[in-house]
Amino acid sequence: MTGAESITVIEYGFIALAALATSTIGGVTGYGSGLLMPLILAPIIGPEVVVPVLGVAALFNNGSRVVAFWRVLDMRRALIVGLSAAPTCALSAYFYTFLSGPMVSLVLGLVLVALVPARRAFARIEKRLSDPMLVLSGVGYGALVGGTSGTGVLLIAILLAAGLQARAVIATDAATTLLIGIVKTLVFQSAGALPPSAWVVALVIGVAVVPGAFIARRLSEGLDAKSHAAILDGVVVFGGLMLAAQGVRALAF
Repeated sequence: MTGAESITVIEYGFIALAALATSTIGGVTGYGSGLLMPLILAPIIGPEVVVPVLGVAALFNNGSRVVAFWRVLDMRRALIVGLSAAPTCALSAYFYTFLSGPMVSLVLGLVLVALVPARRAFARIEKRLSDPMLVLSGVGYGALVGGTSGTGVLLIAILLAAGLQARAVIATDAATTLLIGIVKTLVFQSAGALPPSAWVVALVIGVAVVPGAFIARRLSEGLDAKSHAAILDGVVVFGGLMLAAQGVRALAF
């Protein structure tokens, strides 16, 4: 039994509000939902189903972003990265289903912490990535995204390094992640990692995130995301360390 089977109405409401807020943040900055939602969901539903639940919810989140930012979508690059990431994504998602709850907490926490310096390092890349380099980047990204959440920061960095800017990055990121999300959901469902209770949580999040994409479209024109990114990085590091510590304690005892 997972924590998803004993959620109260109040907890569902809290999850929905958090999903709307993080969806709006993610729609403005290109990332945020996958980084912050695990910190909110893990104590409520258990770490084992966090990645599968967010994989399903991402279909709604990224689908709504594709619609909201359709005019600036670079479909060619979305397909290059998405199709090259799909095989390694499927493999890592499959291996994720074999991890225990404490091990998931430890891995997820460490990945969240590592993503902050990784995002900053990728952001310094000035040379544009060629199509072959995009394929290689997609393969590596797929291996990471299949069994974790919050790795969208690396996809944003990859797309920026490919020469995309502003809203085009958000739109192309959404289309790429939508394709990858379908792969993850199919793997998790076939492996039994998505019980009915997890689907309920995912659908609650999915419905809640849709308005966030359209709110973000209005906010994205004049909002400076630099300060927000610094705050978000701090929250992610703190939360990631807390998750990792919980995993270590559970493994030790």
